[in-house]
Amino acid sequence: MKNCSTFEKKLTAYLHGELGVTESEKLSQHLETCTRCRNALAAQRTTLELLDEALEAAPAPERLVAWRQDAKRVSAHRMTLADYWFSPQFRAGLVTAGAFSIFIFISLSFVTVRVVQKKDVAFTPAEAAEYNVAIADGSASAARPAMKLKRPIAPSAPSPKPSQRIVTKVKRANMPDVQLPETAAAGEGLAGGTGGFEIRPDIQSMSYMGRAAQWAEPEFNTEQYDRIVDNAFKTAMDNPLSTFSIDVDRAAYANVRRFLTGNQLPPPDAVRIEEMVNYFDYDYPKPKGDDPFVVSMEVADCPWNSDHQLALIGLQGLEIETENLPPNNLVFLLDVSGSMNQSDKLPLLKAAMRLLVEQLRPEDRVSIVVYAGAAGLVLEPTNNKADILEAINRLNAGGSTAGGAGIELAYKIAKQEFIKDGNNRVILATDGDFNVGVSSDGALTRLIEEKRRSGVFLTVLGFGTGNYKDSKMEKLADKGNGNYAYIDDILEARKVLVNEMGGTLVTIAKDVKIQVEFNPQQVKAYRLIGYENRMLAKEDFANDTKDAGELGAGHSVTALYELIPAGSEETVSTSGELKYQKTKVIDSDELMTVKLRYKQPDGEVSKLLTESVRRADTQRREVSENLEFASAVAEFGLLLRNSEYKGAANFDDVLRRAKEAKGSDEEGYRAEFIRMVERARLLDKGSK
Repeated sequence: MKNCSTFEKKLTAYLHGELGVTESEKLSQHLETCTRCRNALAAQRTTLELLDEALEAAPAPERLVAWRQDAKRVSAHRMTLADYWFSPQFRAGLVTAGAFSIFIFISLSFVTVRVVQKKDVAFTPAEAAEYNVAIADGSASAARPAMKLKRPIAPSAPSPKPSQRIVTKVKRANMPDVQLPETAAAGEGLAGGTGGFEIRPDIQSMSYMGRAAQWAEPEFNTEQYDRIVDNAFKTAMDNPLSTFSIDVDRAAYANVRRFLTGNQLPPPDAVRIEEMVNYFDYDYPKPKGDDPFVVSMEVADCPWNSDHQLALIGLQGLEIETENLPPNNLVFLLDVSGSMNQSDKLPLLKAAMRLLVEQLRPEDRVSIVVYAGAAGLVLEPTNNKADILEAINRLNAGGSTAGGAGIELAYKIAKQEFIKDGNNRVILATDGDFNVGVSSDGALTRLIEEKRRSGVFLTVLGFGTGNYKDSKMEKLADKGNGNYAYIDDILEARKVLVNEMGGTLVTIAKDVKIQVEFNPQQVKAYRLIGYENRMLAKEDFANDTKDAGELGAGHSVTALYELIPAGSEETVSTSGELKYQKTKVIDSDELMTVKLRYKQPDGEVSKLLTESVRRADTQRREVSENLEFASAVAEFGLLLRNSEYKGAANFDDVLRRAKEAKGSDEEGYRAEFIRMVERARLLDKGSK
């Protein structure tokens, strides 16, 4: 930061209140914008507070008392050694020197620990994170080989629980006492933080003596993805019903793009084919009746297996102009923990939030809740864009991640400000690396399931690399009546929060389920491509208590089935003949019947829609641009997953069909997909 060295020299005087009013104000303004100097100030303040505690606990020496009472101690001609020793200026200098000595000693100890850790001790990422949190808090001494840190003797106090934080406030002259406007004890033992929304100084990037000290964490890659097992072929005779929840999430596509842009092939479990297909808009008919969406169906030859067919089911949601959207009650729940202190995390999050704020109308209201080691309300509900932007601009990262506490507080605020017939939504922006309080996938999803009953919907925005918890983020969105997007750059932020604002923020139908019944006379076997973690039991279709996916305004949903025609000699495993039951097949030229159930956003009873496809209907027209492009994206996903069902799939065919079905592509998303395929083809060749 420019002029940091000038300001760092004044930090000690600033702490002691020795600066003039003008200099103090300048330094205060600088601290609001400079993380480096703010961390340095926090480090010096912490060290001085430790020394203050030690000095306050020790009685004054008897000799010092006698010296103070001696009226003849001041000599106009000559100062004795005792005078120098007991002079306040000299002792203040000693205190300051001691403070810096202790700080340097602690710094060197950290370096020693890093060396020992590398050579002798293997720590898991979770243990390393827990150790750094303990050191930053000062709430526990970390047991590590070859290092012991001793605090000065002070009056004993009860040890805090692991989720507690102790915040010591020291009032000093000319020092602003800046802290979170409100703290919420949503979880046990939570306390507030200090420093312009920075919950805790990041001990990994402190500075002292005018120089930055960096203790870099070991570069663990702790990204998490749920295992995906491709849907297998099922015979229409044994399993005529295929039931699943719709999925409008698009996170997997942007995440795959992030890997390919970084010249890496993505891990197979990061590739959710349905999310890649649904990243794009398709030219489906617009709804005209009372229902908020319309169903389209199409069947053609399967591109990667000439003996199979490919069936497309498309849903197009009702589009609503921005000015006609219901009033918004939005609670931004923003992760400002230490793990967000990277350029592709909190800075990108803040830029994305600014784009969204610019789209808000006078009737929309926004609150901001942040969480790190604790959760706090940093902006009361308001429609003042200037206040919202100012609060966003002041956010800084530091501390551990108490995601559960933040969720509790955000939903509490959303319920307090609930707008009847409005859009009430929590927008969670995080890397998903929760490590304090309620943090397990099971506990968090149960918490979200409980909160969704309030009528508040959830949008999850993912950020970052290295420690990204995709599996956790997807579960939260699924269980919270919401949607999930991954923001890898500012263009994706514009797509999600500006171009598709209605679909992202406004739900037009909830608990949308699809059940397809295949006719064994026409279909020998079928396989749903993708949606592996959205499959439902056939009994769930008519069960209105069973949660399913939500459809946003203007969103489209596409599902693809690979079909083996009846009469095919291809072998498909079956359950065998039944002893007590015989199945009778009714003569029909229908290929399949598609049934859908959905609820109104505020409803609890579902409505049923039914559409059928006849064999003759599939043979009367050419393959549409919709099916051509969707099949190209699906084939690309099969290749990235190296799926056992990829058949004759290859990058050249994907590129050919994608280019043929590119269409007008006003936003350039399909052109970008073509470049991604070309990059993946080169990376795939280079890996062999």
